[in-house]
Amino acid sequence: MNDKKFVPAGRIVNTHGVQGEVKIEVWLDSPKFMKKFKRLFVGEKEFEILSGKEHKGFFIAKLKGIDDINAAMPLKGRDVQVLREEAKLPEGSFFIQDIMGAKVVTMDGEEIGVLKDVMETPASLIYIVQGDTEHLIPAVPEFIKETDAENGIIKVQLIEGM
Repeated sequence: MNDKKFVPAGRIVNTHGVQGEVKIEVWLDSPKFMKKFKRLFVGEKEFEILSGKEHKGFFIAKLKGIDDINAAMPLKGRDVQVLREEAKLPEGSFFIQDIMGAKVVTMDGEEIGVLKDVMETPASLIYIVQGDTEHLIPAVPEFIKETDAENGIIKVQLIEGM
């Protein structure tokens, strides 16, 4: 189910209250972004989102057909996805999954390696690039000069020692 049709959106980490709401750790930009969706998918099952709110960095969702804590409990620990076509991204934005495995090159065209992973830190995302050696590159404009998600190429400006 993890294909280009769907975008991993988070994980149900717990129930919330006794009315069947679920607490979702959001992997998208923010719980606020998650509020834009009318439905989500847990495995192959589609759920309509009846209501949703941000709460302490999580997204609390009331799902259609989940009416009490007993119905919500089996969803705990399950990953949720949203349909890519329903995710309206600003121009020039992309999903992290779309750049995983992208070729990372300098502005001069020298190949550094491929994007292996992305680490989240309080200051910024850090791109983990694997080539002859591993490079940790902050995902900020000073270092990431161009990202072409469609063609799988990231152009970077490195400093000595990076």
